[in-house]
Amino acid sequence: MTDHRELSARLRAAVRGEVDFGTTARALTTMDASNYRRVPLGVVAPRDADDVAAALSVCRAYGVPVVPRGGGTSIAGQATGTGVVLDFTRHMNRLLSLDPEARTAVVQPGLVLDRLQEAAAPHGLRFGPDPSTHSRCTLGGMIGNNSCGSHSVAWGTTADSVRELAVVTPRGEHLRPGRGWSGAPAGLRDLVDGELARLRTGFPDLPRRISGYAVDALLPENGADVARSLCGSEGTLGVLTEAVVDLVRAPRARALTVLAYAEEGGAAQAAAGLLPYRPLTVEGMAADLVPSAADLPRGGAWLFVETGGDTEAEARARAEGIVRAADVVGSLVVTDPARQRALWRIREDASGTATRMPDGTEAWPGWEDCAVPPARLGAYLRDFRALLADHGLRGTPYGHFGDGCIHVRIDFDLLTGPGVARFRRFSEDLADLVVSHGGSLSGEHGDGQARAELLPRMYGEETVALFGRVKAVWDPDDLLNPGMLVRPAPLDSHLRFSVLPREPVDVAFGYPADDGDFAAAVRRCVGVAKCRTTSVSGPAVMCPSFRATGEEEHSTRGRARLLHEMLAGELVTGGWRSTEVRDALDLCLSCKGCRSDCPVGVDMATYKAEFLHHHYAGRRRPAAHYAMGWLPVWLRWVARTRTAGAVNAAASVGPLASAAKRLGGIAGEREIPRVAEETFTRWWRGRSAPPHGDGRLVVLWPDTFTEHLSPSVGRAAVRVLEAAGLRVALPPALRLAGRPVGDARSRSPLSLLTARGARVCCGLTYISTGQLDRARTVLSRTLGLLEPVLATDAPLVVLEPSCAATLRTDAPELLPGDPRAARLAARVRTFAETLEQYAPDWAPPSLNRQVTGQTHCHQHAVLGDAADRRLRAAAGLTGELTGGCCGLAGNFGFEKGHYEVSRACAEDRLLPSLREAPEEAVVLADGFSCRTQLEQVAGVRGRHLAEVLAASLPAAERDGGRPAGDP
Repeated sequence: MTDHRELSARLRAAVRGEVDFGTTARALTTMDASNYRRVPLGVVAPRDADDVAAALSVCRAYGVPVVPRGGGTSIAGQATGTGVVLDFTRHMNRLLSLDPEARTAVVQPGLVLDRLQEAAAPHGLRFGPDPSTHSRCTLGGMIGNNSCGSHSVAWGTTADSVRELAVVTPRGEHLRPGRGWSGAPAGLRDLVDGELARLRTGFPDLPRRISGYAVDALLPENGADVARSLCGSEGTLGVLTEAVVDLVRAPRARALTVLAYAEEGGAAQAAAGLLPYRPLTVEGMAADLVPSAADLPRGGAWLFVETGGDTEAEARARAEGIVRAADVVGSLVVTDPARQRALWRIREDASGTATRMPDGTEAWPGWEDCAVPPARLGAYLRDFRALLADHGLRGTPYGHFGDGCIHVRIDFDLLTGPGVARFRRFSEDLADLVVSHGGSLSGEHGDGQARAELLPRMYGEETVALFGRVKAVWDPDDLLNPGMLVRPAPLDSHLRFSVLPREPVDVAFGYPADDGDFAAAVRRCVGVAKCRTTSVSGPAVMCPSFRATGEEEHSTRGRARLLHEMLAGELVTGGWRSTEVRDALDLCLSCKGCRSDCPVGVDMATYKAEFLHHHYAGRRRPAAHYAMGWLPVWLRWVARTRTAGAVNAAASVGPLASAAKRLGGIAGEREIPRVAEETFTRWWRGRSAPPHGDGRLVVLWPDTFTEHLSPSVGRAAVRVLEAAGLRVALPPALRLAGRPVGDARSRSPLSLLTARGARVCCGLTYISTGQLDRARTVLSRTLGLLEPVLATDAPLVVLEPSCAATLRTDAPELLPGDPRAARLAARVRTFAETLEQYAPDWAPPSLNRQVTGQTHCHQHAVLGDAADRRLRAAAGLTGELTGGCCGLAGNFGFEKGHYEVSRACAEDRLLPSLREAPEEAVVLADGFSCRTQLEQVAGVRGRHLAEVLAASLPAAERDGGRPAGDP
């Protein structure tokens, strides 16, 4: 038995990179994006090839297997192992050189594909293969799996783009595999020379044959290409340390044609007929993978066909030629790059979307990417559908129709014995079906554990035995990634679900999308790692803490992996008291970006609140949970005692402020925000009675931030809403004998039984700090106070995006048994939504100004900003707001120890957008946290959209003939 401490010490002494045998590092690498799970002994992050050789030497001495790992997005289990994982993403992640004249690049295995594409683009070049995980998959992983992507009909597989490799063999030899037997280990040529007949007849001629070893690349007529033969070997033969890859000339212009068909069979049948037109892509997908609002021509299935040219006109002409040649029910040709990206995003997210069936049932990989000759795709799909029906299974195919390669997630039951048995039977039958159509068990993602056991059905026993002999030449000690390709583990062993609890876990949230099962919510993360992107564009948010730190444990996937291991209890043994999970969640900003940006809708903000609720149950919490979690209480106390002036004065005295921050667990670098001396509702009550017009009644929510910290936002909103002809009211309220609903004075009968002066509150600060019992109490009281409002049809206008998101999603999920919570959620409207829906004829003032700033992360993730965009356009506010997260994120950026990460998040997108904007641009920031971050780290005043509009109203409309209350 291996002494883990001794092995760890030997590795630390031998390599210059990091060696981590801790629980967190191991938990983060138990899984890839497949159905499989193995617990490694530890993780090594080598700095260079010498480190790799040293690590291999130590592991060989101890008989410990080694698994090379890139982005961990493999779908067949080949990036999991029980020994030492080599993580190339930390150090060996550079682009070493790029030669535009030779059209080559020299890369390290941990380089993310998008970084290579960004470097090549200024030269008009690109790397041909482009998997949907291009923003986080690594070149080493792509070579190991022989990845392809959507452009393979034009530019082939990764093997077609590899010129030369640098590898370290398991016994420490440094080789440079290339063509003409270059870099071949001793004995490989003799082995091939003795099997020439088998190599010439035993390998299907397919554009997407990825299964097994590409030993036929060593034939003399194929150039005896040792580098190509290593592509797709899944890290089982040698450890890649460097690669020379070919680049291709990118077309200057592209057109994307979307061809609509009545059903997927027609689309599949048509795909091969488009290949003579030399398209760049021919991708297919069916209707049940497409959001209902997707901007696609009407149909039941679609082909995405991309064409290129030197000019937009040339690309469009080729696209229109394909439309004329295709027999379709509808078509769309798009040349605008932004619209093309939006359409491609539908296709790229399918790999995650497909992990849930339309009815919410879980679906899994395992038979993700079989490939058949393109001309047989239609027939194969019909047989495939019939096989699914025979086994009582469902799945939605999509993928690279032009190459005959199909991706599909199937609703396997991998939680029970009978379900796993059916998984095995189906796998065996499908392997036979693929072979009967002349296909390959893997057309892109490799065999791994999912399909390697079935390779004899495709190649026959003798060819598979040849693979074993090839493995023995390269790796005689079976050190590298054992259990993959050669002598594989059974396809139904090491399933990652087997360790999870069978009974539902007792939790506070309702998890309606997962039938109340927290384990099912955690299972949502399949590991496609969209959260690991180091840069994002457009409105995307996820995952700001990963971009700030670059650490897997601070990604959505990393946190989900730790929660999975917490539920399993094998590696992370502390349960809800786990310090490993607590520490990983500590830098989660609760931005909710993953709720919308994650293809499978992982909601880490909710999981974090759930964990904190259990972690601190019956225990003393961090000081920040009391200081900021109970912020509504402290601010109401200040308002009642009218001590805002004294509080502000004390906060301006350095020693007093420092002491207060230490006691409250607040970062010393932060300034304590000023409390308004006149609250919003006090201003409201001081107004003369508003006119009783015929406009629609709207109830304005006095959130804690608007009420106590930014009442100017509330005042501005009132003016704009009234200028638009709406009647504004404030809760809590009760219609009593002539009293209006929403006078901010009257109370519901419930309030007579509660504390004097009870006020509505969404419970946001309690939820974000995991004080869920308190949050439920606050929300239940709020629902009682709002019953008179809920009895009307008045919308609830919420100015603070985080509070609106809480009321719309968290409240019904935290109180799933209270129908009032769902009614309240349905009433919530943003400021812009209210004007659009209830004052559609109102024209805002014409401002003709450019805007800059950031869409609130909760608005992006939960509420949507379409109405805001239209309102800004109507007011003549031009320009786009950036995505991302400001980094303050409620209590997060104020908590001690978070300041640097908070600033880094702001520097990701928000602050650069300010620097690039014209000096006269209006800085929009609807969230109090966003405005505070702007003020404290950039010295810039951000304004709510309501403030910008109100400032431009005519005086009569702005003041409404009543005291404005503004200084």
